[in-house]
Amino acid sequence: MKHLIPFLLPALLAAQVPFRGSADIDAAIEEAIAADKIPGAVCLIGQPGKILHLKAYGQRALVPAREAMTTDTIFDAASLTKVVATTSAVMRLFEQGKVRLADKVTVYLPDFQNGKSDITVRQLLTHFSGMRPDVDLKPEWSGYSTGIQKALIDRPIAEPGERMIYSDINFILLGEIVHKVSGKPLDQFVRDEIFLPLRMMESTFNPPASWRPRIAPTEMWAGKPLRGVVHDPTTRFMGGVAGHAGLFTTAADLARFATFLLNLGELDGARIVSPLTVKKFTQPNTPPSQPTLRGLGWDIDSPFSGNRGELFPIGSYGHTGFTGTSLWIDPASRTFVILLANSVHPTLRPAMTSLRARVATIAAASLGIDSQDVHVTGFNELQPARAIGRNAEVLTGIDVLAAEKFARLQGKRVGLITNHTGFARSGQRNIDAMLAAGVKLTALFSPEHGIAGKEDHENVANSKDANSGLTIFSLYRGADRKPSGAALAQIDVLVFDIQDIGARFYTYVSTMKNAMQAAADAHIPFYVLDRPNPITGVHVEGPMIDPAEISFVGCTSIPLRHGMTLGELARMINTEDHINANLEVVPMKNWRRSDWFDSTGLTWVDPSPNMRSLTAALLYPGVGMIEYAKNYSVGRGTNAPFEQIGADWIHGATLAAYLNKRMVPGVRFYPTRFTPNASNLNGRSIEGVRFVIVDRESFSSLRLGLELAVALEKLYPGKIDFQGSRRLIGSVAAVQAIMKAEDPRNLEPRLQETIQPFLDTRAKYLLYR
Repeated sequence: MKHLIPFLLPALLAAQVPFRGSADIDAAIEEAIAADKIPGAVCLIGQPGKILHLKAYGQRALVPAREAMTTDTIFDAASLTKVVATTSAVMRLFEQGKVRLADKVTVYLPDFQNGKSDITVRQLLTHFSGMRPDVDLKPEWSGYSTGIQKALIDRPIAEPGERMIYSDINFILLGEIVHKVSGKPLDQFVRDEIFLPLRMMESTFNPPASWRPRIAPTEMWAGKPLRGVVHDPTTRFMGGVAGHAGLFTTAADLARFATFLLNLGELDGARIVSPLTVKKFTQPNTPPSQPTLRGLGWDIDSPFSGNRGELFPIGSYGHTGFTGTSLWIDPASRTFVILLANSVHPTLRPAMTSLRARVATIAAASLGIDSQDVHVTGFNELQPARAIGRNAEVLTGIDVLAAEKFARLQGKRVGLITNHTGFARSGQRNIDAMLAAGVKLTALFSPEHGIAGKEDHENVANSKDANSGLTIFSLYRGADRKPSGAALAQIDVLVFDIQDIGARFYTYVSTMKNAMQAAADAHIPFYVLDRPNPITGVHVEGPMIDPAEISFVGCTSIPLRHGMTLGELARMINTEDHINANLEVVPMKNWRRSDWFDSTGLTWVDPSPNMRSLTAALLYPGVGMIEYAKNYSVGRGTNAPFEQIGADWIHGATLAAYLNKRMVPGVRFYPTRFTPNASNLNGRSIEGVRFVIVDRESFSSLRLGLELAVALEKLYPGKIDFQGSRRLIGSVAAVQAIMKAEDPRNLEPRLQETIQPFLDTRAKYLLYR
C-alpha cells in the first residue's frame, strides 16, 4: 500500500467500508488463477470517497522468476488507452471548440484517404468508420510517422456508418488529430491536460526504467517477457506512443480517473471538463439503425461489453484491454469496477470475458442493483430510436443470371434444385425463365415439402412438373436425400435456387450440402443462385452445434442463427467440410447484411407450409428449439405457426406474466387459446402465449428460446423432454443448463462466447457488406 495511498487520498480513501461481495470476488479470481486463465490480478471496486474492495491476487510475474502481485502493480493498459488517454484528450479539445465531432477527418488530417473521405471524427470514436481492425504489420516497419502514414492511406472495408468494426486505426488517427490540433504529441498532451491535473502520477507512455520492478510483464519477446515495453506490436513499432495502446497505469490511478468521470469532470475541486461534455461522450452516439450502442470512445452495449456483467444497466459504460485490463463505470450507482490482469504473460491465453463479467455481476449484485429498474438520467431519453429499414430493389441470383441471358448455362444440360420459392423478381418461375431463355433444363429436384412447398410429411415422392413435363426427383424421400448417380448422369451442371430463412435446423441447407457433395462426387459444377437471409446477415446467435449432434436438422458446424446467405454457407461448407465441389455462387445485387426481408422489395413466398411471415421466420430459431416435444405445440396447424406456443398443461396468463417480468429484449407476451388442426395436440383447445416483436434489432432468437424453455421448466417441471430436442438445440451443455433452469441472462452470454471461432471462420466466406 505504500505507493497506493498517496495517490488515492483524498478522493478515495475517505472511507473504506465492508463489502459483502468480497468473498465471491475472491473465489472467482482465485478460480481463474487456479485454472491458469490469468497469472494474477488486482481488483479495485469503489465509489467516490469509498473503496469497497481492493486486493491483489496471484503472481505479477511467472518468468524468469515468480513475483507476487501487489496492489501498486503497474499494468500495460492496452486498449484502455483509447478511453483513458485518447478519448479524454479529444474531450478537452472538443469543449475548447478545437475539434468538432461532425467534422470530416480530412479537416484535421488533410492527407487522409488522399483528402477524399466522408469519415467523421464521431465515426472514428464510435468505430463506425468502416476502417480495418489494424494496419499491416508485415513486412516489419518502424517509426511513428510510418505508422501514421499507414493509417492515413489504409482503405475502409465498409461504408461510414454502415456497421461497427472495432478498429485500432480509428484511434491511431484520433491520436494524430490530438497531436496536430494541440501541437503536442499525444503522450505530452494527456500528461499536461489530464494526468497531472487529476494527479494520476503513475500513468504514462514509455514508463521510465525505475518503474520496471513494479510493472507486470506481458508476452515473451526475443526470449524474455516484455516489461515496460508496450505489448501491442503496432504501438511498439511506432515507438511506444499511439492513440489505441501504449498507456501504463495502476488501479489507483484508474480509480481517480473513474471518480473524475462519476463527478462529471471534477476531482478534488479541480474541473477538467464540463458535466455536459462527460455526458455527451458517455451516452449512445452510434447510428440509430444499429443494435450496437457505443459512446464516444466508450463501450455501452456491444459484443465487446462483457465486462458490464449481467446487472449493471445499459447506460453504464467501460472498456477492456487485450492484455487483461478492464474498467466499467456505472453512473446510476456511482460505482466503478477495475480489474487488471496480465493474461498474456508469459504467453497468450483466451480472452477473460467470463471472469470480467462474473466480477462485475458480483459487484452489482452486492450493491443491490436491478438493471431492469435503473433509470439513468439523460440516457433513457437520448437512447436512439431504431430505424425502420431501407427500401431497396434486390436482385437475387436468378435475376442476375436472367440479366445475363443465362450465358453461364447455355449449351449445358442443367439440373435445377428448387421449389415454389424459386421466382425471379419479374414473377416468373425460375424453371420457366430458364426454358424461355433456351437453357437445356433436363431434370428438377425438390427439397423437403416438395416442389410446390405444400407437403408437410416425410417421404415426398418423385413427380412431374405440370408445365414443363420434366421429372422432379425428390430429395426428401426416406434415406434418399441427395441426387442419385443415375439422375446426375443426364446433366452437366447442377443449380440450386431456394429461399432459406436463416435458422440452423431449416433443412434446405442440408439439401444443398448433400447435393453439393453429390455434384463433387460426379465431377460436375454446382451453382448456388443466392437469395437474402430474411432475418439479416448481421445477427449471429449460438449455441454452436456439437459435432455429435450433426444431422439433417443441423448438417454443419454453425450456430442456431448463422447470419449468412445460402451462397455464403455453400462457400464455407465446401471448404470447411472438405467437399471440394466445383462451386460457383451467383451473388445478389443491392443486398446489404443489415437488410431485413422487407427492405429487399422482393415478394414473400412462404418457404414452407408453416413459415407464413417474416415475423415467424425471426421467431422460429428460438421457438423451434424444443419443437420435438410431443406434448407441446408451436402453433403448427393454426393461422400463426411459430408466433404462439401452447399445451394442455400450460396456463397462458401465468406463463405470459412470468415472461413479461423477465423483460426479454425486443419481445412481449400475451395469453392466448388456440386449437391446432394438425401436428401435436391436434384438435385440442389449449392455452399458451403469443409473441409480439416490439424491437427486432434488439431481439435475440436465442434469448427467447432460452427464456421460454427455462420458464416452462420452472413453472411446469418435467413436462418438456428437453433431451428429445437435443438435435434442435444442438448443444448438450445448453440442454443441461436448461434442465437446471439456469438464468438465461447468464446462459445466453456463455453460449454466445462459443461462437467466436465460428465468427472468425465465417468472415472468410462473406460476400456482402
